[in-house]
Amino acid sequence: MALYARRFLLVVTLCLLALSSGAAPRAEHVFIISLDGGKPAAIEQSQMPVLGRLVAEGAHTWTATTIFPSITLPSHTSMLTGVGPDTHHILWNGWVPSKGVVGVPTVFSEAKKAGFSTAMFVGKEKFRHLLLTNSVDEFNYGRSDAILVVKSDGDGGEVKREGTVLADRVARQAATYIVEHKPNLCFIHFADADSAGHRSGWGSPQQLETFAKSDAALDVVLKAISQAGIADQSVVIVTADHGGHGHTHGSKNPEDMEIPWVAWGKGVKRGFTITVPVSTCDTAATALWLLNVPCATKMEGAPVTSAFQ
Repeated sequence: MALYARRFLLVVTLCLLALSSGAAPRAEHVFIISLDGGKPAAIEQSQMPVLGRLVAEGAHTWTATTIFPSITLPSHTSMLTGVGPDTHHILWNGWVPSKGVVGVPTVFSEAKKAGFSTAMFVGKEKFRHLLLTNSVDEFNYGRSDAILVVKSDGDGGEVKREGTVLADRVARQAATYIVEHKPNLCFIHFADADSAGHRSGWGSPQQLETFAKSDAALDVVLKAISQAGIADQSVVIVTADHGGHGHTHGSKNPEDMEIPWVAWGKGVKRGFTITVPVSTCDTAATALWLLNVPCATKMEGAPVTSAFQ
């Protein structure tokens, strides 16, 4: 409780400072890239030289934590709102149009209110539940490019089928948009490793291969940022929604709950290991802090300020 109170006080203080200072953004462009199913132990076994470069040149922790239940839509909702499931109330894990959209502010809605441009490029349609009215300038889910993935969430969970767009396609769509429009806040979602984990197992050779493909997709995005001429004013955050064990995830098992958190770019400490606890809710808080956007006072996450100069 004491730790939560200190984190809450830090968030409120930083928000009040942002409101009063009128200072320029710490970074003009923030890119949040999520490796769906990105279990740190599996990532470290994979051939991911691009992510490795970001770790070497930036700040990282392999022991950040997600929320419970450690499943895709609730976890990403916390990542992009800064609050837990008890507050955002998204507990399901599929595209269910009748359920509408999230009922709390998102990083996109807060950034738009401050005059910033926003975009989302995703591999799963369920992210439509985060589309508050007029909050996202460009939402890209390429349904026509989706493949059908069969999976289950949770041990013994219900088997379901989900359309998934692979990382290379998502990255190419994002890259084209980044070069042309230079969004201030951009979320990019690579789903391949989660699909492979459900199909072949977390840490399986097949899944490690998809992490390598996601690394190649990450390279496409980074090259687009450079080509757009905004690399010097950008921060890239690479993280995940959950890990996994066996062929599933969703539990409080550390294998499901631990996620990576890597920051690279303007103002990020070089070769720095983050030692403070980091939660997925901190991603939203960090993105708004970087853009110097006033944030919701009830946000449960806090900016990972130790990662920055």
